[in-house]
Amino acid sequence: MSIQSVDRHRMPTASLSPAPERAAAQRSYGADTSVASPTGTRRLGAVRVAVLCGLLVALAFAGVLSVMFGVRSISIEDALAAIGGATDTAEQAAATTRLPRTVMALFVGAALAMSGTTLQGVTRNPLADPGIFGVLSGASLAVVSGIAFFGLSRPVPTMLIAMVGSLAAAVFVYFVGSLGRGGATPLKLALSGAATAAAASSLVSAILLPRADVMDRFRFWQIGSVGGAEWQQLQLSLPFLGLGLLIVLACAPGLNALALGDDVATGLGIKVMTTRLVATLGAVMLCGTATALAGPIAFVGLIVPHLLRLICGTDHRWLLPLTGLAGGVLLVAADTIGRVVARPSELAVGILVPLIGAPLFIWIVRNTKVRELA
Repeated sequence: MSIQSVDRHRMPTASLSPAPERAAAQRSYGADTSVASPTGTRRLGAVRVAVLCGLLVALAFAGVLSVMFGVRSISIEDALAAIGGATDTAEQAAATTRLPRTVMALFVGAALAMSGTTLQGVTRNPLADPGIFGVLSGASLAVVSGIAFFGLSRPVPTMLIAMVGSLAAAVFVYFVGSLGRGGATPLKLALSGAATAAAASSLVSAILLPRADVMDRFRFWQIGSVGGAEWQQLQLSLPFLGLGLLIVLACAPGLNALALGDDVATGLGIKVMTTRLVATLGAVMLCGTATALAGPIAFVGLIVPHLLRLICGTDHRWLLPLTGLAGGVLLVAADTIGRVVARPSELAVGILVPLIGAPLFIWIVRNTKVRELA
């Protein structure tokens, strides 16, 4: 065999990966390769700082508005006093009851957005969202089973059993995706997640069809809402949210390496399978806890990472905290709008967010080449 033939059949190695291949890998994930110069890097850094400051201001503004508006609106003075803990007037006491749902909307939105960002990085799939690992379907199956067979009705037990169901579904998906040669590849994880979600949805339908009483209770949770927020729920969820947050933030450098491909990441000293497993665990903890708190809410984990990636680049060390803030702002604002437009009733965030997110996502797809997002 000639030397040319040997070279032609030789497998590429990470350490010898040519610069054009690295650049192509970055472009395939949507990385901004135009900021290689110091000027471009400084400009992108300034954009990130500006977005961070803007999101913090927007979050404070949305939080105050969330406390002000509801079935009965109150003044900004009473809202600020209620945030400070005052309950001297009826208005302040009413505003105090809105604080838990505002905090829950912040937690749930941030958790879903960061979970979606992490899973898109793990799978290198721009359409990945928290439902790709069967987390939402697993939580739904656990909740409907708890209502049908154990008579669950209180928010806290419902939250706990939903969390168990979401984690069990994620473990099952990862186990199935790890079977065979190659281990848990992004494609195998996506396929096993889709199959698990379909099976869980079928089981949910089988339980609900003969039980109208279960359907009545389950549908309110399934819509996705933060209206029944309680401080006890938030306290129970804090350890899981905090641990999931720390895990995904610690995996940010590894996710940056995975964006360049498994071979390059291995050449950079990254343990690819370990990074995928740990990052997935953190994302599932965030998504599972958020789903347990508020029910399945679509589009937050899909649309927010896309928007922030287009504006701030693909460095997960910045992308993860920024998407967390943006997700929190989105859900707090959506909850407030839902209370205002449907007075004296309210429109659940699980309905309103897809109504906002779907047109926005269509606009992104039309104005951005799909291969730049892939």
